[in-house]
Amino acid sequence: MTDLGPRPRHLPIAPTAPPGRRNLPLAGESRLIDQRWQPVYAVWEITLRCDLACRHCGSRAGRTRPDELSTAECLDLVRQMAELGVKEVTVIGGEAYLRDDWLDIVREVRRLGMDCTMTTGGRGLTLERAQAAKAAGLRSVSVSVDGLEATHDQLRGVQGSWRSAFEAFANLKAAGIPVSANSQFGRHSVREMPEVFETLVAAGIHSWQVQLTVAMGRAADEPELLPEPYQLLEVMPMLARLKKRADQARVRIWPGNNIGYFGPYESTLRGTLPRGHMASCGAGRSTLGIEADGSIKGCPSLPTDRYTGGNIRDHSLRDIWERSTPLRFTRDRTVDDLWGYCRGCYYNDVCRAGCSWTTDVLLGRPGNNPYCHHRALELLREGKRERVVQVEKPPGEPFDHGLFEIVLEDWPEAELASAQRLAETGEGWLPLHDGYTPRT
Repeated sequence: MTDLGPRPRHLPIAPTAPPGRRNLPLAGESRLIDQRWQPVYAVWEITLRCDLACRHCGSRAGRTRPDELSTAECLDLVRQMAELGVKEVTVIGGEAYLRDDWLDIVREVRRLGMDCTMTTGGRGLTLERAQAAKAAGLRSVSVSVDGLEATHDQLRGVQGSWRSAFEAFANLKAAGIPVSANSQFGRHSVREMPEVFETLVAAGIHSWQVQLTVAMGRAADEPELLPEPYQLLEVMPMLARLKKRADQARVRIWPGNNIGYFGPYESTLRGTLPRGHMASCGAGRSTLGIEADGSIKGCPSLPTDRYTGGNIRDHSLRDIWERSTPLRFTRDRTVDDLWGYCRGCYYNDVCRAGCSWTTDVLLGRPGNNPYCHHRALELLREGKRERVVQVEKPPGEPFDHGLFEIVLEDWPEAELASAQRLAETGEGWLPLHDGYTPRT
């Protein structure tokens, strides 16, 4: 069992979100580059209400937003997504099924020819809800599982949430809905993931999405939950080993945008992508993020304050997509926008520092990403590694973050040989130094 320690008592579990930002300025006209990019995939937070209290929740979900869209506004937004060319809509929360009209939204997405999927913690996903979702046309559901039972329950803030997640798998399968899973890799949970994967295979998943825990929201309140950048040295070979098992089980491993990049396992894990490897951040180019109050972002995870391009109550979705500056940032990004290690990297023009969300909430701006396998390997050749250290706490609001600094240091002499062996063979784990004892 991973002992994550007690939940901090000083944290507000569910702050009330401020009203959505309104009447934001748009550019006078759209450009050819803005018209060329199409949001084929939309992730839609249809409510911020949640029945869990996860310690790593970036949105600090729990309470309904004070100004969430009405049913009529939601259905009109579905129409606008279809007209803009969206192919798949994933409904999330909070917890999507806690919104009374969530099935009306699913039905409308399907009626207009788009796929509709859902990501859930699964705590209240009963057989009746699953059957109703199947009748509405929900195509697939991804259930969040972030560790073995004790670790998962500690992270999710509710005793029994792990069992509820696996009951959700069973209910969804009984209703005829295909199931997948998603897992966050935190500093301590990484070592449990091979065993977690076997439990997910037994639950009948078709895909497993994995990503690193990011320094946003409640996760930034507890920096010890965050992985260290040098842990990519163990994460990537572990995923490559699990990929062989996944192929045997006919399960797709889907590395999230913040796991990578360009190390020796890139083609193993991302070989099916059009380029056969990771590309730069797709926020505002192929992806669209929507908050429950109608705020539109290029990616659902990005901080609300700086990356909201407009509100659907003020402008059409097309106008926001094509004419808002915050949704254009990846369309206009060049190598000159990179800084730190990423600026001089061999892969800088292809990668462009990877996931903007991960780096922006960590360092206050995108363009320099320490969570990179290639970077960790190159530094190891010099006997160096990077850690992240918090220098500013988050204020405690939805989608907030603090501030961290990157510490470049020599590998401890007692650990250097094991790190080099791990890089060469792909076997083993790295020591951690916060009182954690790895599983055996």
